[in-house]
Amino acid sequence: MEDRRIFDRVPVELSLRFLNLWETKEGKAVTTDISAKGVGILTDEPVPSHTALEIWFKVPGRDEPLYTRGEVAWSVEAADNNKFRVGINLEKAYFMGFSKVLTEL
Repeated sequence: MEDRRIFDRVPVELSLRFLNLWETKEGKAVTTDISAKGVGILTDEPVPSHTALEIWFKVPGRDEPLYTRGEVAWSVEAADNNKFRVGINLEKAYFMGFSKVLTEL
């Protein structure tokens, strides 16, 4: 599979919660990596490709979560622990928000 990413992903672990806009169902996950235009997460349940999501990242040292929206690009079962790896394309390139988060960690 060809990697078509424009922005480098940085490995980082942040807790998050998301809202599946198709099913109005909430879920929790942990990031595996993050970039200005995408994020990889690990979650307990599958999230189908093309699902629209609202996402709130819990950022250490911040009172308010970091909010963004995105769409699931791919979702596969992880090799261990009955988890699912999910790749999310963010709605907008989020340079300022994520660069600030990454420099604060």
